[in-house]
Amino acid sequence: MDGNTATSPTSAPEVDGFARTVIAWHARHGRHDLPWQNPATPYRVWVSEIMLQQTQVATVIPYFQRFMARFPTLAALAGAEIDEVLHLWTGLGYYARARHLHQAARRIDIDHGGRFPSAIDRLLELPGIGRSTAGAILSLALGQRHPILDGNVKRVLARYHAIPGWPARAEVQRRLWALAEHHTPRQRNAAYNQGLMDLGASLCIRVRPRCGRCPLAAGCAARRLDRQSQFPEPRPARVKPVRRTRMLLLQRADRVLLVRRPPAGVWGGLWCPPECDLEADYVALCRRQFGLRIGPARAWPMRRHTFSHFHLEIHPLYASVQSEDPGVMDRPGHLWYNEHSSNRCGLAAPVRQLLQDLQEMRA
Repeated sequence: MDGNTATSPTSAPEVDGFARTVIAWHARHGRHDLPWQNPATPYRVWVSEIMLQQTQVATVIPYFQRFMARFPTLAALAGAEIDEVLHLWTGLGYYARARHLHQAARRIDIDHGGRFPSAIDRLLELPGIGRSTAGAILSLALGQRHPILDGNVKRVLARYHAIPGWPARAEVQRRLWALAEHHTPRQRNAAYNQGLMDLGASLCIRVRPRCGRCPLAAGCAARRLDRQSQFPEPRPARVKPVRRTRMLLLQRADRVLLVRRPPAGVWGGLWCPPECDLEADYVALCRRQFGLRIGPARAWPMRRHTFSHFHLEIHPLYASVQSEDPGVMDRPGHLWYNEHSSNRCGLAAPVRQLLQDLQEMRA
């Protein structure tokens, strides 16, 4: 079997055996003690599925536990301020997920009377919830029959059927969805979907898959062809552009100035030091925009942070505030931050590291 002759979803005779094998393997070797599985309510599964997007389970677990301790119910999340939600998300990355989670909670509270929707078309209307996430929530929490297609499942299906092409391409994604639908059983859907995700996470991993322990190995086309590393095909190579910014660490006594970023875009809604172009007159900017007169500035070493689509070079510049014009800082979106104060706000990981370095410098 090769990529052109892989079994089609309409003719796959092994579909029942495929699902039975996954379910049996999950019963013996799958994950049964993840925090969101006990209890597996729609709310808890939803939060976990959003956190798990592009993030590994081991990283998510402590974030999930802290999040649930503060927001044990959907009503608690809907009633919270976005700053507190982003604060608990700090370091987890992909902050649009947190904003969408908060927006969706408020939508459920208003449009659905606080009851989590149990119909997939209603779930798909909410921010941040796509087809696979909606299917996972309803399957894992309510036992409904829905296929899923997260990164782990894509990898298992692409290898088992030797599906060529990068999975994000529309035509490849259509084939994978058809196969996911075809293999999804009528009963024990939650065990099947969890087992398929666990297989991809533990055995059918991206590099050096553990085929000798995989229960699907006998029927896997990629293994028969000895081409496991070629499925699924990686994202086409491209050079990431580099963006550069200067971050101004403006200290007044034991506090540092932070400004809230716009709600959309990179680090949307988070708090960061003021930024400017490397060539900008930062002394004039501080006076004009913030009413601050600063002392001599000192450059810190450049730091690089990598996003999915570009590299960001951060050039920190430290300066102490000598004086300020009264009233300029009273408008919203400005904060004199001290980590020992009661301020609870979302910080991007590089910003949090800068603030930690600043605290160590002052110690």
